[in-house]
Amino acid sequence: MKTMTVTKEKNTFLQGLDFLTYGLEIFGFIGFELVLAYGIEFNVYGCNFKGFTVMQSILHWVLTCAVWLFGAFIVVRDCAVKTGVDLIRDFKEKSFIQGAKEMSFFQWILLIAGTALCLISTWIDWGGSKVAKELASNGVLFPMQYLYYLVEVVMVLLIIVFGQYAFEKWFKNDKIPYGGILVALTWGLGHWFTKGSLVTGIYTAIVGFVFGSVYILTRRNIKLSYLFLCIMFIL
Repeated sequence: MKTMTVTKEKNTFLQGLDFLTYGLEIFGFIGFELVLAYGIEFNVYGCNFKGFTVMQSILHWVLTCAVWLFGAFIVVRDCAVKTGVDLIRDFKEKSFIQGAKEMSFFQWILLIAGTALCLISTWIDWGGSKVAKELASNGVLFPMQYLYYLVEVVMVLLIIVFGQYAFEKWFKNDKIPYGGILVALTWGLGHWFTKGSLVTGIYTAIVGFVFGSVYILTRRNIKLSYLFLCIMFIL
C-alpha cells in the first residue's frame, strides 16, 4: 500500500515515464536473444544461428522463450505493485466475448481489413503461405519455432500496452496508437539491426504501428489483441 501511495503522488509526467520504462524493459529482455546468439552461443558453438544443429536450435529457442516469459512476468508484476495496473488480472477477467461485444461495427471493419492486409502482405513477401514454407524448410524444428513466435507476440503486445499507457498519460488522447509507435521505434529498429536491412526495419516498423492499432480497436482487450496479433504475425 505504501508503494501505491507514492505512485499516486507522482505527477503525470513521472507516471508516464514509469510505463515507458516498463515498455523499454520488455524490449531489453527481447534483446537477450542477441546476447545469447551472437555472444554466448557463437563462442560456444563457433557458428551463428544458421549453422546450429537441430538440438542447438531447440535449446536456443527454449532459453530465449524462458527468459522472455520470466522478464514479462517480473515486469508485469512490478507494474501491478507500483502503479495498480494489473495486466494479469485484466487478462483473467476480460473474455474474448466481452471484448467482441464492446467493439463497434466500424472497429470490426477496420480490424478485419488490417488483418487481411497483413496476411496479403505476408503472402506476397513469402511468395505463398508463410506457414507452409516454414514447415517445409524447418521440419522437426517447426513446432519450436512457432512456440517462439507465440512468445514473441506476448513481448510485442506488452510493449504496445505499456507504450499506450505512457503516452496517454502525457497527451491525454486515447485514440492514437502510441503503443504501435513505440513498437515501431524499438522492435522495428531492432529488426533493422539484426537483419541488416533498412527495408526490413521500415516494414517491421509499419507492422508494429498496425499492431498498436489492433490494441486500440479491440478496446484494450488483451486476449482479443493477442489473438489478432498472432494471426497477423504468425500466419
